Amino acid sequence: MKAITRVFTILALGIALISCASPSFNYVPQSVALSEPPLEELVTAFVGEPMLRQGRYTERDAIYLPVKVDIGFAYDLHPGTYLKQGEDENTETYLPGGNEPGRIEKSLLADPWRAMITYKTDNRLCVITTFNVRSCTDTASYERRQLPLLSDDSFQQTLIYSGRVGDRVNIGYREFSSNAARPAFNNDVEYDLSESSTIGYRGARLEIIEATNEQIRYRVLRNFNEAEL
Repeated sequence: MKAITRVFTILALGIALISCASPSFNYVPQSVALSEPPLEELVTAFVGEPMLRQGRYTERDAIYLPVKVDIGFAYDLHPGTYLKQGEDENTETYLPGGNEPGRIEKSLLADPWRAMITYKTDNRLCVITTFNVRSCTDTASYERRQLPLLSDDSFQQTLIYSGRVGDRVNIGYREFSSNAARPAFNNDVEYDLSESSTIGYRGARLEIIEATNEQIRYRVLRNFNEAEL
């Protein structure tokens, strides 16, 4: 009788664990504006380096596994990046993703996996199955990171120094958008410094202090016009 009671107690605890082991998918990545260098700051750029960069990208929370993590005999978490998908009061949910994505591999008899979660109060790292059953380890080593990623609204404009010939400086313009409807655009422009020490392109204005065929010293007076995506 005691043995039967003990079995039912264990089953009840197992059901309780299963019921609270569901992943969350409520995360919203942060959109970050990029603008460098600051206005009016004296800056030096070498040939091939950007003089002015402006745009927008998405920054996303992630964890990085440096080595493979074994969770019992059921699941292997391979090295790489796992992007945050959501969180609740106690846990954070992750899936493989990014430029160096990790990989979750299950054994032959294990249930299909749904997501990976970490706990906020301890070092547990768990795989959640499609049946909301969790398998965990508390010995995994991982790093929390913030990754810049391209999204549908990612866009960047750049001016690049290409050198000087006589009184003329060569500047390259590069434009990139992750929106397929807006293709990348490149253009190379020459400016005659004997006419003016101020150059401009698409609303941006730069004061050239000194330019050689190796480097350029300048100040940004105004940024690019706001792009319409």
